[in-house]
Amino acid sequence: MIFSSLIFIFRFLPIFLITYFFVPNKYKNLSLLIFSLIFYTFGEPKYFPLMIASIMVDYIISIKIENNFENRRKCKFLLILSIIFNIGMLFFFKYCNFFIENINLLFNTSINTIKVALPLGISFYTFQTLSYTIDVYRGKFKAERNIIDFGAFVSLFPQLIAGPIVKYSDINKEIKVRSVSFSNFEQGLEEFIIGLSKKVLIANNIGMLWNEISNKNIESISMPLAWLSILAFAFQIYFDFSGYSSMAIGLGKILGFNFPTNFNFPYISRSISEFWRRWHITLGSWLKEYIYIPLGGNRVSKKRLFFNLLLLWFLTGFWHGAEYNFILWGIYFFIFIYLEKLFLSKVLNRYTMFSHIYTVFILLVGWCIFAITDLNTLRLYIGKLFTLDLTLDYIFYLRNYLIIFIICTVSSTPLIEKLYNKINKNIRKVIIFILFLLSIAYLVDSSYNPFLYFRF
Repeated sequence: MIFSSLIFIFRFLPIFLITYFFVPNKYKNLSLLIFSLIFYTFGEPKYFPLMIASIMVDYIISIKIENNFENRRKCKFLLILSIIFNIGMLFFFKYCNFFIENINLLFNTSINTIKVALPLGISFYTFQTLSYTIDVYRGKFKAERNIIDFGAFVSLFPQLIAGPIVKYSDINKEIKVRSVSFSNFEQGLEEFIIGLSKKVLIANNIGMLWNEISNKNIESISMPLAWLSILAFAFQIYFDFSGYSSMAIGLGKILGFNFPTNFNFPYISRSISEFWRRWHITLGSWLKEYIYIPLGGNRVSKKRLFFNLLLLWFLTGFWHGAEYNFILWGIYFFIFIYLEKLFLSKVLNRYTMFSHIYTVFILLVGWCIFAITDLNTLRLYIGKLFTLDLTLDYIFYLRNYLIIFIICTVSSTPLIEKLYNKINKNIRKVIIFILFLLSIAYLVDSSYNPFLYFRF
């Protein structure tokens, strides 16, 4: 489903863009909506009604909320209907089998699980439409009366399948009036190609190391190789996800939209709190605005702060998948963020080198929890990280992957971006063209091309 949709993008995007640029402005959203719906259903036609339902339910409810704005009791009831629909849809497709399996385990029952595929991008667009209805309920903006414009917002194809999570307030003005120009096209294409090269030239290459080692017998690998492999995964997931985000932002720019930034060099962080302000920024801001702040945020007692953060990070972990390792992953980061808020941040601010080492160490162990869904395998792998075994098996992999590790490390800092921005514009065009050719050549030649965040 995912790859057929990607094939659709590469095949038909040029035709769509030509149509999009030449149709009158009043029909641009219609062309965008039609293309986005075709893109969404290309890989899995049976989920077309799901997208239509998502558009129609929140479109109708938001208008009814606005029409009855003075009757807050009725508005609250309508908002609850929207929440039940959106979260219910997400629960059914993403979490239903998880709870069925646990009920069977706890009560020795034999309830049949549901054979259903996870709809493309459901974790992203349900959050988008839900935030829209909540904001209408809060009076942040007026409900959208044009069904075409609203449908284009919900189904907007560049960021539909893996974010960034774009709230209506981020692009409500651009939905109505936006600049579609050659300058935007040029900037967007540059951003798209940079994202594509991050994904296929960096993430895919470094990811092959993690893919190979994670399929081995964990007990047979040495401690250095275990650390080397999880470092490879850390780089893979960063360049995979930030690469896709850059592609989405670039496509959005081509269409006249300014999507929010989703990554800001997270691996240069000096604390776990700072890391999460730089990683998957749109998810963090969504959870903060619609869950954490309504609970009271930081301006509460220490006991309530403990609860607020625990709930926030439980939901962050569970959002990523219906597996115990994701819940454990969320709670793991909650512990360190809570300690940082209590006292640890003062120590980290005082010692720069220690703060970087601390952050990278915590992150790498955290990525183990994230990457390995089987808890027994996870236990073995983490045990390997702390078992003194200096077998020289890692030398072969270090020799083969040393250059890509250096590229990953340097590219994880602002250095490359700063140097690139200082280069003459014409030289930059040559660099972008070369990156594009290399990326296409790699896609044609390689069979290893996973998109890690598509499964969320």
